[in-house]
Amino acid sequence: MSDERPASSYPGTPDGFARLWTPHRMAYIDGGSRPSTSEPAECPFCLAPGRGDDDGLIVARGTHTFVVLNLFPYNPGHLLVCPYRHVADLTELTVHELGELAAMTAQGMRALRKACAPAGFNLGMNQGAVAGAGIGAHVHHHVVPRWSGDANFFPIVARTRALPQLLGETRQRLAEAWAALPPEGGTSSDASLGSGDRAKGP
Repeated sequence: MSDERPASSYPGTPDGFARLWTPHRMAYIDGGSRPSTSEPAECPFCLAPGRGDDDGLIVARGTHTFVVLNLFPYNPGHLLVCPYRHVADLTELTVHELGELAAMTAQGMRALRKACAPAGFNLGMNQGAVAGAGIGAHVHHHVVPRWSGDANFFPIVARTRALPQLLGETRQRLAEAWAALPPEGGTSSDASLGSGDRAKGP
């Protein structure tokens, strides 16, 4: 027998507000998605390259670095450029890694412009947990696309972001845009930075 009681008979008082339920964010809030140690065996940036592109949310692979979607994006299309090597600090990267990280960042901007025409970008790197790094043991560079008016009241009053596209769909769209880019502007001195250059991790 169905329960046909009016809403007013349930605990609580109706307030006229709609609810945007985001239970997936509990993994981030609880910290369950963060590694318990700084070892490579638990590092999501070390594990991702060993998975398929779909499962690992990988957009492109280079020789020294790869590009992956942020699992908890600030905006749709939020990319992370990561070295394959498990190092915590920018100063620990080799010249080749630094060069490819910069080139992959620029190519990521081109792919985002082609796929979803952002009006601008935030580019940045948080070095250490005290500076806001969620995964402080593995250096990564953020590429966040921005649109006019993309900030609303949700992050301010509810610490929630409304994202209109699923991560898998975003990854597919960006991977296709990346693969369609011309090779010029997407190469380093020793490797092409096109999609699929490196099938797996180190």
